[in-house]
Amino acid sequence: EIDKVDRKILNFLMKNARMTFLEIAKACGIPSAAIHQRVKKLEDAGIIDGSKYVVNPKALGYDYCVFTGVYLDQAHVYKSVIKELDKIPEVVECHYTTGKYAIFLKIFCQDKTHLMEILINTIQNIPGIERTETFTSLEQTIDRQVAIT
Repeated sequence: EIDKVDRKILNFLMKNARMTFLEIAKACGIPSAAIHQRVKKLEDAGIIDGSKYVVNPKALGYDYCVFTGVYLDQAHVYKSVIKELDKIPEVVECHYTTGKYAIFLKIFCQDKTHLMEILINTIQNIPGIERTETFTSLEQTIDRQVAIT
């Protein structure tokens, strides 16, 4: 169970993971040692699952973002297909889904030629993949974490 102060701490950290515990303590009106204890408690409870720097793919030349739906020829090949997809660095997200596709991927590429290389020569050659369907992202308009209220 998290309280109002924990929620406030989480909101600060989600907006700026580099914010110091002292700054958070001042904003919350409690000692910085209490912030350390609360953050540790939130980590131990699995509510905070690490921290990281977010790299802008476009700044590294990955200007092309696509979403690819993957059809499997049989459901039981799921785990072996995932192992192979995990070897492809351009695949940044992989979801096992219900509905039309068995697997849904988020992929960053440098351009359309790079995408064709990944799809035709890599993904579609994985045993167990029947076919794929790809959608190009024109613009990412929302990028946020779950709301802490």
